[in-house]
Amino acid sequence: MAWTKYQLFLAGLMLITGSINTLSAKWADTFRAPGCHGSPEHAFSHPFVQAVGMFLGEFSCLAVFYILLCHDRRRPQPTMNPSQSFNPLLFFPPAMCDMLATSTMYVALNMTSASSFQMLRGAVIIFTGLLSVAFLGRRLLVSQWIGILVTILGLVIVGLADFVSGHHDDAHKLNDIITGDLLIIMAQVIVAVQMVLEEKFVYKHDVHPLRAVGTEGFFGFFVLSLLLIPMYFIHVGQFSDNPRQVLEDALDAFCQIGFRPLILLALLGNTVSIAFFNFAGISVTKEISATTRMVLDSLRTLVIWAVSLALGWEQFHGLQVLGFLILLVGTALYNGLHRPVLARIPCCAGLAAMEEESSAGERERLMGDGGVQTPDQS
Repeated sequence: MAWTKYQLFLAGLMLITGSINTLSAKWADTFRAPGCHGSPEHAFSHPFVQAVGMFLGEFSCLAVFYILLCHDRRRPQPTMNPSQSFNPLLFFPPAMCDMLATSTMYVALNMTSASSFQMLRGAVIIFTGLLSVAFLGRRLLVSQWIGILVTILGLVIVGLADFVSGHHDDAHKLNDIITGDLLIIMAQVIVAVQMVLEEKFVYKHDVHPLRAVGTEGFFGFFVLSLLLIPMYFIHVGQFSDNPRQVLEDALDAFCQIGFRPLILLALLGNTVSIAFFNFAGISVTKEISATTRMVLDSLRTLVIWAVSLALGWEQFHGLQVLGFLILLVGTALYNGLHRPVLARIPCCAGLAAMEEESSAGERERLMGDGGVQTPDQS
């Protein structure tokens, strides 16, 4: 079936805004500007300020939800489910996981390339699968276990590509690249915990995805904004790149923005793109399929990589191509994207049908236990 113009628009919106989200964050990291009190020109290294902007974008999804709800109620036959009544504090634990993981990844983005940042986020499949088995009692299919093993192989190759490139990379030191890659993978453990918490305690209440994202954004935005105050006084030495060598110097960030207003444009790009990306992703799942959403999410890694090469932010490495392709295969296997292909092969059609039946049975079992499938990572 051919896509409608609206479906094509949603797919394009998700691909473009998802790519802008990572690229704008990396763009902000490339700026240099003077800071407060006459401090010399230095790199814009403010990961926690960037994370606050990201949560502001998620928070705005709550406003989008209520606008859509009001518009839907004016229709003769409303179709939007406002969801059951629930305690918003259920979102607090996953929001704190999101806050910690996002902040860690923005620290890592200062140390490594945008393409490696996006590729290594694929590690979330490994930890989500393992935690789902351990804490949700999920039974993974054979193809999902193979997908996890293939993903591990892909991560090793991407890491090896970064190790090789680190010997002749002018923008990043080898130690920084390795540390950044490890921080991204560590952050995926926290993201996996977030997803398991959402599945176990949040999504069983049938909360609309935009409302869920917006509520988590609300908690993340206000908690992290308050934490910027003590961070201003916590001295961390050379771990920090700001002149005062504190955990986060928000005042220095604002001074640098004053000297280089383009930094604000990069930060706004990150904030606005995350809001539209969440909206487009949810709409793609609803209007087309979750499978299409996963394909588009993989394609944005390719877009980020291509743009980074075109802008000269990184150099081309064949190992990275191999790692990306293997990660793509691992993601496809874990999310069942291989089943339509197997179904077209006569000798494998039965295997695809058996796997689909097993997957459907697992979904029904989890629904009976009050859980749902793990939501896609945004």
